[in-house]
Amino acid sequence: MSRRQIQRTLDRLAYEIVERNRGEDNLVVIGIERAGASVAEQIVDSMRRISGNGPVSCSLDVTQFRDDTPYHAEPPALPDLEDRTVILVDDVLFTGRTARAALDAVVRTGRPRSIQLLVLIDRGHREYPIQPDYVGRTMPTKHRERVEVDTTSWSVDVVE
Repeated sequence: MSRRQIQRTLDRLAYEIVERNRGEDNLVVIGIERAGASVAEQIVDSMRRISGNGPVSCSLDVTQFRDDTPYHAEPPALPDLEDRTVILVDDVLFTGRTARAALDAVVRTGRPRSIQLLVLIDRGHREYPIQPDYVGRTMPTKHRERVEVDTTSWSVDVVE
């Protein structure tokens, strides 16, 4: 995907979020570090262009909440999530493990009204029953391939 294609995709996703949630007044956009946080920033910028203001946003490091690490952490420092709609944002959805870790982190912080998942690229191969609510592009890949999202030049490539 080129920079222009990615920007068009992010704008479309921002419109979908605003329409589905009847505005952005009660939203919190949380970008999963690293590349997911950059995608979240772009989504929030697109939402600001659409409506003139944007939702609360922040980033989240889920390393300590993964099921393949030996320890678990205290709840992360996030804005108040009580009775709000949380949009979790990641660059690529593959096995679902990172999304599951982000869900664990968010639920430890508070009780949101709902949690929605946005991914720029959905490549399949799930190990957990995780389904995104918003998908930029579906890219069927082989299991051994990687999808790389470069957030400095805003490009997406599949590499073996």
